[in-house]
Amino acid sequence: MIIQIYTAQTPKEGLALARLGVNHVGITPASSGLPGEVTEEQGRLIFESIGSLAVKVALSVEQDLDRIATMVRNVRPDVLHLCGDPDKMVSPEGVTELKRMLPGLKVMQAIPVTGREALAIAQSYQEVADYLILDSFSPAIGGVGAAGVTHDWSISREIVAQSRLPVILAGGLSPENVAEAIGAVRPWGVDSLTRTNLPLGGGKFRKDLDLVQQFISNAQAASAETLG
Repeated sequence: MIIQIYTAQTPKEGLALARLGVNHVGITPASSGLPGEVTEEQGRLIFESIGSLAVKVALSVEQDLDRIATMVRNVRPDVLHLCGDPDKMVSPEGVTELKRMLPGLKVMQAIPVTGREALAIAQSYQEVADYLILDSFSPAIGGVGAAGVTHDWSISREIVAQSRLPVILAGGLSPENVAEAIGAVRPWGVDSLTRTNLPLGGGKFRKDLDLVQQFISNAQAASAETLG
């Protein structure tokens, strides 16, 4: 079971997550008021601290391909996580163009699981993305994700069953519900942001490493039991 954790905000935090056993360490290099966002320079330093200990994932809610490409060149992730607003998502054709602009880059496409239309959206990215991430959507948060709530896992299970790509389940996952989520959806990986945070007030937070460790342990145990 692949464990993806958002969002590291310092090199020390990114390295700590990788050393705990997080497989994919995510960051949010932006200036849009997104939860836990960092500058592109900070993002690059975080990734340099992680080195080869984990896969490095950078999130973007942008739609402009040139701006996305500039961020990728500055931050140097292994994987670009595209999660723009549902009505402004980078199209499959746009993903193809981004991969032409950025040879070797892998793309993780966010799918907003707001209803059964998510199945068709996921299908449309099968030939161009490298991963899918199934996430919840809140109009209060820019882009798809960081909503802190679960969605209809039965739809996510259908997407996993039909997908030829590795699928990560996200959306309100915590140490308490990750085992149930794995049993219900059978994803390739699971992702946590809000439910593994330690709030600091004023909308700020840092990662709660104890919660992250619990999340990892519970996910791995559930994976062994459910998926064998």
